[in-house]
Amino acid sequence: MDLQFTPQEQAFRSKVVEFLAQKLPTRLSDKVHNGTHLSRDDMVEWHAVLNAEGWLANHWPRDYGGPGWTAIERFIFENECALAGAPRIVPFGVNMLGPVLIKYGSETQKRYWLPRILDGSDWWCQGYSEPGSGSDLASVRTSAVRGHDAQGDHYIVNGQKTWTTLGHYANMIFCLVRTATDVRAQEGISFLLIDMNSPGVEIRPIITLDGAHEVNEVFLTDVRVPAENLVGEENKGWTYAKYLLTYERTNIAGVGFSVAALERLRAIAQTQRRNGKPLSEDPAFAARFARVEIDLENMKTTNLRVLAAVAGGGVPGAESSMLKIRGTEIRQEITALTRRAMGQYAQPLFEQSRDVDGDAALEALLATPGAATAATSYFNNRKLSIFGGSNEIQKNIISKMILGL
Repeated sequence: MDLQFTPQEQAFRSKVVEFLAQKLPTRLSDKVHNGTHLSRDDMVEWHAVLNAEGWLANHWPRDYGGPGWTAIERFIFENECALAGAPRIVPFGVNMLGPVLIKYGSETQKRYWLPRILDGSDWWCQGYSEPGSGSDLASVRTSAVRGHDAQGDHYIVNGQKTWTTLGHYANMIFCLVRTATDVRAQEGISFLLIDMNSPGVEIRPIITLDGAHEVNEVFLTDVRVPAENLVGEENKGWTYAKYLLTYERTNIAGVGFSVAALERLRAIAQTQRRNGKPLSEDPAFAARFARVEIDLENMKTTNLRVLAAVAGGGVPGAESSMLKIRGTEIRQEITALTRRAMGQYAQPLFEQSRDVDGDAALEALLATPGAATAATSYFNNRKLSIFGGSNEIQKNIISKMILGL
């Protein structure tokens, strides 16, 4: 494939840049560039801006509210958003559940749920991982027993989900549940949509190393779920889960995020000084910076190839696992280098006690986007190689799909 953008694609890029300059609130881009926590309202606001433009679900077909972009146009959009400091699109409804419903959901489910994802009526979270069942999703134990009474067909759900990102903001959760135990593990799983406001749903926060509340535990005790909330066929949820994960893993690669983070690191390295010279001129640091820059350029090419294949009607397979591995490794290396570049000023709580009065060099350094949160970004991004299926699991997937091992 031709890796040079066509004149039409360059024109599209200019359109995106202009849109971001006009519609992206500065207070949101400042938060993103500086690694500051985004509130629920911040994320909802940006979703609404994109939806008003018709750009929120940019990989959905036109028939369901998508803009009809090519794979290259989506790549350009995501990269320009990252460079401009736009909040990421919260992926659970738009990027994960949406494609599953479009491919496997009933027409009734599509007509009801897809517009609600777009207009923000529903905030979705993901109910996959459980205690003792993370990368090995075939071992999920949350049960869903089907029944019938005067109110109609339903499931009674019992179990626990964990690491539920932004679940404290959500009103809906899509869950993998076990509906059969007398078959092979993968064949007894179903895909169920559950109202988080149902009796029997309890959310407990998990506070991460940086003191943030991003993830949660979700307990389900005798939760009643209407049978029409089953996506596809009963006991076929493993197929739908794998389909969803290919999109999640491709997204986790985060090419745009890495490009933006590398530019922030470049600025820090040019501002920070060692032995009277900019850190960017230190041979050891420059070598590591060049290595990660080369790796990122290679990953860009691979990402474009995968997106082009999807645009042709394919579904990313082993390639999404490759992107997940390299993408997360690159993002972790960039945050590690950023932390190293900051030296003693990367201490997690240093900003509470540092005194920069009269130190112009330090003031300039700490004013560089991303500098003040170098440590918290480093620690938070250690999870990248674990969630969405650990990188070790991705290597197993690659060996099975490509090498037949």
